[in-house]
Amino acid sequence: MSEAWPVYRLGIIDSTNTEAKRRVATGFHDQWLVADQQTAGRGRQDRQWISPAGNVYTTTLFREPGGLQVALRLPFAAALAVSDVVLVHAPGTEVRVKWPNDVRIDRRKVSGILVETGGAGADFWVAAGMGINLMPPPENVTQPATSLIELGMRPGTPVDAVFSSLREAFMRRLKQAREGFAGTRADWLARAEALGQQVQVRAGESMAEGIFEDLEDDGALLLRLPDGSRRTIRAGEIEIRRS
Repeated sequence: MSEAWPVYRLGIIDSTNTEAKRRVATGFHDQWLVADQQTAGRGRQDRQWISPAGNVYTTTLFREPGGLQVALRLPFAAALAVSDVVLVHAPGTEVRVKWPNDVRIDRRKVSGILVETGGAGADFWVAAGMGINLMPPPENVTQPATSLIELGMRPGTPVDAVFSSLREAFMRRLKQAREGFAGTRADWLARAEALGQQVQVRAGESMAEGIFEDLEDDGALLLRLPDGSRRTIRAGEIEIRRS
């Protein structure tokens, strides 16, 4: 399935997601964009993603016939795909996914994921950007981070080998997401970090605290509050409290 989508090598570029948007504006077909380095990599809420050479930086740009309904599942699908790659190249790693799409090992991020959408109807498009640290992250990263080599990946593993694993994993997870959310949701919950634990969630200016109880059918986080009531959160930043 993924082999039908051409791969474009970009060398050094500002951001593969930014390039994907440029291609949307000029007309495009389903494709993969791969960069050696990014000078303006970004994640959710426009956070900077530091992007030195030696890692995987890619965006898959495609039209999504399922529209927004399927697109809402794709951050979870992308996180599962990246976690699948971790298990391929660092077997035995206790990889976890933090709502909605952080992939972490011992509370350290191994990837950056940014899913963006646009258009409507037959022209509805998705740009799913994924970066995976193969090499140890720079010291000036803003969040605790790790890499595949630190997790036990075989030294000398080519970047292209990891990209190939990611491409295969994402296409498999995309197919799963297109078939409905049940499979994606079940697999995501099986790897969920802090499920059943106390968390804080910041949504805009408000803060909620409670037990991370479940995922709703649309991917929203279900929080059980201290008074026993439930709150559904569809956007926000989760902070996992240490026991």
